[in-house]
Amino acid sequence: MEDTAKPRYLVYIVSAIAALSGLLFGFDTGIISGALLFIEKDFILSTELKELIVSSVLLGAMFGSLLGGHLTDRFGRRRLMLVIAGLFVFGTIIASMANQVSLILLGRLFIGVAIGIGSYTAPLYIAEISPFELRGALVSLNQFAITVGILCSYLINFTFANHSGSWRIMFGIGLIPALMLSIGMFFLPESPRWLIRQGAIDRAKKILQTLRNKPDVSEEVNYIQQSLQVKKASFKEIFSPTIRPVLFLGAILGFIQQATGINTIIYYAPTIFQMAGFQNIAGSILATVGIGIVNVLATVFAIFYLDKLGRRPLLLIGLLGMFFSLLGLSLAFTLHTDITRWIAMFCTFTYIISFAFSLGAILWLMIAEIFPLEIRGFAMGLAVFNCWLWNFIVSSTFLTLLNSVGPSQSFLIYAAMCVFSFVFCYYKTPETNGVTLEQIEQNIRNRMPLRAIGQPVMSETE
Repeated sequence: MEDTAKPRYLVYIVSAIAALSGLLFGFDTGIISGALLFIEKDFILSTELKELIVSSVLLGAMFGSLLGGHLTDRFGRRRLMLVIAGLFVFGTIIASMANQVSLILLGRLFIGVAIGIGSYTAPLYIAEISPFELRGALVSLNQFAITVGILCSYLINFTFANHSGSWRIMFGIGLIPALMLSIGMFFLPESPRWLIRQGAIDRAKKILQTLRNKPDVSEEVNYIQQSLQVKKASFKEIFSPTIRPVLFLGAILGFIQQATGINTIIYYAPTIFQMAGFQNIAGSILATVGIGIVNVLATVFAIFYLDKLGRRPLLLIGLLGMFFSLLGLSLAFTLHTDITRWIAMFCTFTYIISFAFSLGAILWLMIAEIFPLEIRGFAMGLAVFNCWLWNFIVSSTFLTLLNSVGPSQSFLIYAAMCVFSFVFCYYKTPETNGVTLEQIEQNIRNRMPLRAIGQPVMSETE
């Protein structure tokens, strides 16, 4: 008898290679937090220009998320992953060799396009090659890779904090994972679900037989084919009464992830720590490394427990933790004492932990689960576009908000958003753990309430 661990081992390898896109996502969004402190030494930067350097990646990500949705459905998940790798390489070279701010912006714009496409193509690809009982953990590998990328960016920021022109080195190191992704994707299979949609049944069967390590995959193939025969998709279907509720859910989850303030911490952590009392650059960046470490550890927790505890409990507990952390961070900036920086650090760490095992992992997992196969790529593109839109709005206004109302009031606003988020998620977010993508799709087409779409499909006699 063949070892049943073999298919899981192979699926883990395939998922890990695809998740390199997430590592680049995390690295290129996190590296700017330290690089910005050194770019302003070489160039004259206004507050608005600093915000633009940070948010140029987000503009590219918005464009990429809209552009890539249709392309992913048309040309396949694997091909788009190869395009993503090329864009990362091209953008990194331009940004790291720039001799003027406009070229930094251009390079970061190309990187942003890659991030925008990859931020949903990678979890989509992983979700579609995964057996349903492992889907939560495997898709969360992408979020784990994002946190590892962020941690690596913080470590690199700290390592090169005292080097001349260090921002070029910080950007340039991103070439290593970009090239690894380029090479790795050449050896990975296409999504069998996408192949079945294209009519390549035999090729899809062979891939599933390899991934599942069993000769008979006809039941899974038939299930996927049935989901495609329910209704052929058109552009109008994505806005039909059937799809609108889950499209709304994906959009609101994207809004919640950003409006609760995560990227004000990721992008501006050294700046926040300097305001809290860490005076020198190296000290504030070192404190930021701690954020990266707890981010990774909390995501590891999510990987192990998303398929055991479920999505909803972790999401709701995480939102409560984020609320109390932001409330504490707001209070810390009203004290003006010697312990302010330590309170700020503690609250920031607890916020990151709470985010990582909840919204950080669950958003990308859930938007890979809740859309029917026929329009999955395009619908995910719209949902992710909304996420990047609010990422841009929040990140590009954060410094202005700090200058206008101060850090205490700023973090209090984000805490209030956590309250709204908790109420919405409690009443609307489904539990999708333990059911197949096709079961979720059938519930959606049966127009079940949002909170119920993750329930097992009942037979006609029940």
